[in-house]
Amino acid sequence: MRSLVLLDAPSNLGLRPAAPGTVPGVYKLAGALRDQGLLSRLGAREGGVVVPPRYDRGSWQEGDGVFHAGPLAAYTLALADRIGTHLRAGEFPVVLGGDCSIQLGASLAMRRLGRYGLAAIDGSADFRHPGNEAVNGPVGAAAGEELALATGRGQADLADLEGLGPYLRDEDVRLFGLRDGDQDLPELRAAGISAATVGDIRARGAAPVARAALDGLHRPDTDGFWVHLDADVLDPVVMPAVDSPDPGGLLPGELSELLAVLVGSPRCVGLNVTIYDPDLDPELRAGQLLADLVAGAFA
Repeated sequence: MRSLVLLDAPSNLGLRPAAPGTVPGVYKLAGALRDQGLLSRLGAREGGVVVPPRYDRGSWQEGDGVFHAGPLAAYTLALADRIGTHLRAGEFPVVLGGDCSIQLGASLAMRRLGRYGLAAIDGSADFRHPGNEAVNGPVGAAAGEELALATGRGQADLADLEGLGPYLRDEDVRLFGLRDGDQDLPELRAAGISAATVGDIRARGAAPVARAALDGLHRPDTDGFWVHLDADVLDPVVMPAVDSPDPGGLLPGELSELLAVLVGSPRCVGLNVTIYDPDLDPELRAGQLLADLVAGAFA
């Protein structure tokens, strides 16, 4: 049996504020899921929290690169240290975010140990970088850029920490749940990054898509893989509590099937959960659903 450890990474450093003078509420994700009894439901060991730096964009302006770059780099190193400790001990970290930039901590932790892959279940690729600003706009918010940074695209103070960039090879990345017609699909496919859209998943079935994607994420190609789960992969009918609730997302049953196959693989080494914002979920229904899906993946 796996030895699960529940670790909080409540960083919101990679998101833009919804309004001037506010901070993104995703830092409350971990507490909200814990309030759903997730620790006991997982049968996990308590892993504590990696406390993030304070959210303060200061005098940052468009064109200055990624905001919070310095604090994000420091947090990525700290989170990688903690995740790496659990991986080396043979434990399976379940990391509660936070925004999607926490994936950099997991990717760096794995890169320190060897060659690992990423299975990202996300409504968007988070692939904005200086080379595609004409399509995606200027860089700035790392939560929309973490896959680009993890694969070596972007400013070196985030994409090449400890001289280990890229943390992930393009061919070791699998994406699930992008909206059909996502503007990054041509570039992703040209780079050899596997991407299954919502339409692909519905046409072929979630479990078969996930099983097929595992090819190449096992020895001798990689030492394992990490699962990144962004709540915005779900349709806003069931998950409205995200910063970008785009229609046409997965339904809970489809996500459950994906998670069961991916997390159920003996080569899967960890999971992180991101983007759910309890401030946007006054009745906490979306949070309960997300907790149920995470707990169900390990049932």
